[in-house]
Amino acid sequence: MNRCRACGHDRLERVLDLGAVPPADFFPPGDSPPLPAESAHELAMVLCTGCGLAQLADDDTVPDEPRGIEPEALREQAREAVEVVERAGRLKGRTVIEFGSPHGGTWLPLLIERGFQPAFPGAAASLVLDSFGIMHEADQRAAFLKRAAALSPDGVLLLQFHTLSAIVSQGQWNALRHGHFAYYSLTALRRLLEDVGLHISEAWTFDLYGGTVLVAAERDPWTNAGLSARRILAAERATGITSAATLRTLQRQADRQVDELVSWLRKSTAEHRRVFAYGAASRTVALFARAGVDRSVMEAVADGSPAKAGRRMPGTDVPIVDLTALRDASPDCILLTVPDLLPEVRAQFPEFEGRWCIPPDSRHGVRWVG
Repeated sequence: MNRCRACGHDRLERVLDLGAVPPADFFPPGDSPPLPAESAHELAMVLCTGCGLAQLADDDTVPDEPRGIEPEALREQAREAVEVVERAGRLKGRTVIEFGSPHGGTWLPLLIERGFQPAFPGAAASLVLDSFGIMHEADQRAAFLKRAAALSPDGVLLLQFHTLSAIVSQGQWNALRHGHFAYYSLTALRRLLEDVGLHISEAWTFDLYGGTVLVAAERDPWTNAGLSARRILAAERATGITSAATLRTLQRQADRQVDELVSWLRKSTAEHRRVFAYGAASRTVALFARAGVDRSVMEAVADGSPAKAGRRMPGTDVPIVDLTALRDASPDCILLTVPDLLPEVRAQFPEFEGRWCIPPDSRHGVRWVG
């Protein structure tokens, strides 16, 4: 790729290079051996110096059928977000169009409870919603135009995304994955919205994924950004979120965190601790591949999705097992690959209290969390 996916600018700077890794959404059958070709897909992030959008450099993978299930943390955040927007008076009109995410989840039932109805095919809606969907569009310019076209003249676009500020500040380098084409700061998003005639009216922050932002945007050119949006923009200016130097800190984090995980797994093996992971999440694929994880250091990955059971982690021989197998194995340590799930899994598996760990982050190595 030699031009920005959003503005077409040709000045792109590489800020994170993870080398060749497996596709993040392809979970091979458990009885198949990992082959070199499976881990031969280059994964890198570039920054557009024109509009400031961080984006996937190239993607030679073919999207596989999503196999995950929607966690309770995501459902709870959706409920909270709709309540926040309602209190702010931004749930305008009575018709809605939702642009879905390949990862599943929908806000439509929550909106129908509040009197909304899906717009007729081909008609614009007073409320257009996209929660974690637009990042999956390779042509970002076309994606924003499509959402703007779906919006009625006095309507509101609600756009939710995992913020680049959280990715950088918390060292979440493995947020980068094939099929996720854009990584938004509010600064870059404001430019992309304005390019299609939309203006930010408000923004709300949530703890999901370490930092999620929900933006409301409208057509009125006199729209003034609310206090929360202005604060986010000011914080991004202070950290230089559209600077290549700032984003390149992710490379150092990626290398350090892989080393931390390898050391912890080797130490656990030397101490004869049986290690499982919980969550065959897409963010885990690059981490395990770069760390060279195999069955000698990790017995299995447990996952609640029936579609993933009986498969294996891409690029490794580590099997994916169901939750019954996790209970039966009763491992000494369980590496929780998605820390947001900690309250959920602690409630579901009280017998594993004291065995949960989370992967390295920007400040710590592997940590015991419950």
